[in-house]
Amino acid sequence: MSAADPRVKLDPAFDPWKIQAVTHRLGDHPLLQIDALVELGKRLAARRLVRTHSADATAGTSFADAPKLHPNPKSAEETLAGIAQARAWMSLLNVQADPTYRGLVDEVLDEVRPQIDARDPGMCYRAGWIFVSSPGAVTPFHIDHEHNVILQILGTKRLYTWDPFDREVVPERAQERFHDQHSRDEVLWNEAFRARARVFELAPGMGGYMPSTTPHMVENGPGPSITVSFTYYTDATRRRELLYRGNARLRRLGLTPRPVGSSP
Repeated sequence: MSAADPRVKLDPAFDPWKIQAVTHRLGDHPLLQIDALVELGKRLAARRLVRTHSADATAGTSFADAPKLHPNPKSAEETLAGIAQARAWMSLLNVQADPTYRGLVDEVLDEVRPQIDARDPGMCYRAGWIFVSSPGAVTPFHIDHEHNVILQILGTKRLYTWDPFDREVVPERAQERFHDQHSRDEVLWNEAFRARARVFELAPGMGGYMPSTTPHMVENGPGPSITVSFTYYTDATRRRELLYRGNARLRRLGLTPRPVGSSP
């Protein structure tokens, strides 16, 4: 694909630490159609690379505990093949572990890498995640480590995002614990957050870019949905994680470290 005709288009003024809209032309990609995803789901389920819960989860459900609190009794194959009636949310994890889908991850991230590297060098640990969800399913409020280019393939959904530096939404100590222990226990939902959100009404061809640790929550539309995320780390995200881990260590020694980013 030529630079003049990209499959994924970032904002020309791309800022790695700002939430922003993305457009794309991946909706007709053969690997992102439901029949292909059923086959992928079977392969990944055999490797325990599938995460799922029922549509009973809400914004305030613990993201980590959702599969246990609201189990989906169906297999990956059954869920994906009948997603319109499955009342389920399913994530196909680390799809780059599948050789066929590794090519898709490389294709997309290789295309956008020059623009990203100009502002945020050191792209590494590249991965892909495919979310297939039933009408009305919700992705609980949470944060992730990686930068995320999220693209809507089928159906509609409402993506709520919050500034990753908004400490009214995710306090500094919650960020610190997340980086140090990979715990989201202090990343807690509050209905009042809706008023502070930047909301994307996603439809096929649309998407968003979410910097590392962007708080987000998703409400699926009235039909089944397919969404794909391409994620990665950079020199800056790895450095930031080390700083948070350092602060956590200082706190265990009885010190009170300054918030990450507050020192000159």
